[in-house]
Amino acid sequence: MSADRTARRPGAAAAHPRLPTLTGMRFVASLMVFVCHAFTYGVFRDKGLEADLVTYVAKLGFVGVGFFFLLSGFVLTWSAREGDGPGSFYRRRLVKIFPNHLVTWALGLLFMVWLGGVAATVRNTVPSLLLVQAWFPVEDVFFGTNGPSWSLAAELLFYLSFPLLVRRVRAVPGRLLWPLAGLLAAGTVAVALASQLLPTDPDMPYYPISWYQYWFVYCLPVTRLLEFALGIVLARIVLSGRWIRLGLGPALLTLVPGYALTVWLPDAYGIVAPTVVPLALIVAAGAAADVEGRPSPFRGRIAVRLGELSFAFYMVHMLVMWYGPMGRVPGRTWDTLPAIGVIAGDFALTLVAAWVLYRLVEMPAVRRWSGARTRGTPARPAAPGSGTPADAAEVR
Repeated sequence: MSADRTARRPGAAAAHPRLPTLTGMRFVASLMVFVCHAFTYGVFRDKGLEADLVTYVAKLGFVGVGFFFLLSGFVLTWSAREGDGPGSFYRRRLVKIFPNHLVTWALGLLFMVWLGGVAATVRNTVPSLLLVQAWFPVEDVFFGTNGPSWSLAAELLFYLSFPLLVRRVRAVPGRLLWPLAGLLAAGTVAVALASQLLPTDPDMPYYPISWYQYWFVYCLPVTRLLEFALGIVLARIVLSGRWIRLGLGPALLTLVPGYALTVWLPDAYGIVAPTVVPLALIVAAGAAADVEGRPSPFRGRIAVRLGELSFAFYMVHMLVMWYGPMGRVPGRTWDTLPAIGVIAGDFALTLVAAWVLYRLVEMPAVRRWSGARTRGTPARPAAPGSGTPADAAEVR
C-alpha cells in the first residue's frame, strides 16, 4: 500500500480508528431482517394489508443481509493485522460465530423435538450444524434447525477466501480501486442474469421468483462473495484517502431509489443488485464519518450497545418467532393492532434472549479464546467481519 495516500486526511489509514457508526448500523440491519420475517409470517387477518407489507416493507430483509455481507469485507480489511497468520485469523473468526451458532442450533433441535411439528432428520439438522446448508438448493436442508444460520455458511466462505482476496486487492494500483468496485457491483447484475437459466418452478411463497433463482442470487455463498470483495475494496479506498467525501446523510438517501428498485424490478433483479451501490456508499461514508469526527446518528451509546447485541439478536429472532407467541398456534391470525402487538412482543422477547446469549455465551467465548479487545482490556482488537452482525463489539 505504499502508493496509497494514507495520511492525507485526519485519522486516515495509519490510525485505524474504531468505527462505532458501523456498530450502530448493525442493529438497524438486524431489525430489517426481523421486520421481513415478521411481515411474512402470516399473522395479519387483513390479507390485503399483509400483501402490501410484503411488497413494500418486507424486502428490507434483503437490504439488511446485503449490508452485513458487504460490511464483512470492509471491517475485516479495516482491522487486519500485519503479519497475522491464517491460524490465528481463523481461530478468532470461528470462536466469534460458533458459540452462538451451536447454542441456537441446539435450542432449535430441542424445540423441533419437544414443541414443533417438524420431525428432526439428518437432512434438516446435520448440514445446518456444519454450516454447509446454504450450498444446497433444498428447502428443508437450507432452513434446518435455525433458518438465519444459512448466512454463516456464506461467512465461512468469506473467512476462507479473505487472506487471498485481501492480498489481491492490496496489489491493485490505487487508481484502479474505484473501477474495480464498479466491476464488483456490476457483477451482482450478472448473477441475476445468470439465474434466468435456472428452473422457474417451484415458486417462493411470498416473492414472484422461483426457489432455485432465489437460492442462486440470494443464498448461494459464492454469489454473495461479490459483496464481500466489494467491502474489501471500499475499505482500501477509505484507508488510502481515495474516498469521495460523500457525507453519511446523502449516502443514506441513495438507499431510497435503491429500495424503490428492489420493490419495482421483477424476480431476481430486485433482490441484491438495486441496493449494492447505496449500501457500499453508506458503509464507506459511515467509516469516513468516524475517521473524520463528523456527526453520526448511529454513534450514540444506546445505538452502539444495541449494535453489540445484533449478532445474538439475529441468531435468536426466528426461534422466538417459530416457538414464541407468534408461532405457538400455527395459522392463527389477528386484527391489525393485535397483530402489531404480537410482533412487538416477539421483538421484546428476542431482545431479552439476545442479551442473555450475548452475556452468557458470546462475550465469555470471545474473552476466553479470541484475543479480541473487550471493555477494560488492553489487548489488540481481533479482526472483525461477519456476514451477519457477528462482530459488533470489535468495531465500536
